[in-house]
Amino acid sequence: MKEIEPAPVGFGIGSDRGPSRFSLGQTVQVRDDLQPIGHYRTPHYVRGKLGTIERVLAYFLNPEEEGYGKNAGTTQRLYRVRFSQSTLWKDYNGQDSDVLEIEIFEPWLKEA
Repeated sequence: MKEIEPAPVGFGIGSDRGPSRFSLGQTVQVRDDLQPIGHYRTPHYVRGKLGTIERVLAYFLNPEEEGYGKNAGTTQRLYRVRFSQSTLWKDYNGQDSDVLEIEIFEPWLKEA
């Protein structure tokens, strides 16, 4: 599979805030211990699942605060994470190479 370059500097807000917590190709787990109420951006079907960092993106306004008009400029780094479809869906019978790529904010990820 072709390796994709990280997003260019200038994409998002404050792209030059130093090294990211996770790196390209790193295996991560989506946290399943968070129980937010209301607006959040991480679907239930990826919680607790293992994926691979496909792209390190920039910082963006925190959507979980922004959805309620509470954001005072708080930002979070965004990552594109790749999951095997068979990891996500118990009875998946498609191709082994089938994947889902989804963008997830850093607080929802932990080292695997």
